[in-house]
Amino acid sequence: MTLGWRATARSGALAWTLLAAAGLTALSGCASWTPDAGQVLSGRLSLRVAADGQQAERGFNASFDLRGSGERGELRLSTVLGPQIAAARWAPGSVALSSSEGERRFTSLGELATQVLGEPVPLQALPDWLRGRAWPGAPADTGAAGFAQLGWQVDLARQADGFITATRAAAPTVVLRVRLETH
Repeated sequence: MTLGWRATARSGALAWTLLAAAGLTALSGCASWTPDAGQVLSGRLSLRVAADGQQAERGFNASFDLRGSGERGELRLSTVLGPQIAAARWAPGSVALSSSEGERRFTSLGELATQVLGEPVPLQALPDWLRGRAWPGAPADTGAAGFAQLGWQVDLARQADGFITATRAAAPTVVLRVRLETH
């Protein structure tokens, strides 16, 4: 079964879980604190995909806890009120998503993004992006307030306050906003 943007609210929540599965991080209110790959990271995320042709704008908000990196890790996504929506685990060659609907397996985070989100989202790069650095697996152009990589602009201007934004300008425009928190 392929989950799409017109899926039920529960399936939609699973799709957004997968976006976060690549690695969302936590950041305290300290001005220059940057999380390392070994920390358990927490926060809230908001993802919006702009309307494009036949599809209306769509989006999702959730709380998350992440352990690991883009290569190997685990993510638990919850509603704002606390109940867990799903858990994703990944390692080289294997990605699993567990929810009340069962478990689904994928060969990579890229396959997961395409099949579940319906958009090619570079999930493997997110752990690095949200730690304030370009992913080492592709060229990047660094600017004063962030960097551009893989067709996305990563804005780090408010990183010291716990906010990171990644935007894909190609249609449909996708905007991921993350509020990073401490445990």
